[in-house]
Amino acid sequence: MTDKKLEKATFAGGCFWCMVKPFDTQPGILKVVSGYTGGTTENPTYEEVCRGNTGHAEAVEITFDPEVFPYGKLVQVYFEQTDPTDPNGQFVDRGSSYRPAIFYHNEEQKQIAEQAVKDLDASGRFKKPIVTEVVPASTFYPAEDYHQDFYKKEKMHYEGYRRGSGRDQFIQNHWEG
Repeated sequence: MTDKKLEKATFAGGCFWCMVKPFDTQPGILKVVSGYTGGTTENPTYEEVCRGNTGHAEAVEITFDPEVFPYGKLVQVYFEQTDPTDPNGQFVDRGSSYRPAIFYHNEEQKQIAEQAVKDLDASGRFKKPIVTEVVPASTFYPAEDYHQDFYKKEKMHYEGYRRGSGRDQFIQNHWEG
């Protein structure tokens, strides 16, 4: 893989701890970074973002090789981790910092993401409309070190959180069933 072929993808799907592993384990993914984007505060902290007054969402920024793992497949993996019908957060995490959003980095990503939203809405998989935002990528601020690769560093805490949040049950009921 050469740097010329690499692209970035940015997704917000609730708690960023839960958004790293599904991408990190895919072929062609070079890096998954937890962080904050979509707001106005420069260099926000976790505490500031959680208070909800920065405009930022918890998100992951993925560096990937589109020839190995195309952007459309990333969007599919993204949707399968989220409740795309909930504009007010994800699972137990409530507020705008946990909103579902796809931050596109170019026109092709925008078209793919918008079509994926339309297709999912038309599929009838959900009774409520798909509300995942498709918006231009803005400055991405990496989160504090203790948030990076949380699923690896704090395996028990991560697994307990995922189960307790309702995310795993939702995925099982809506995506795997």
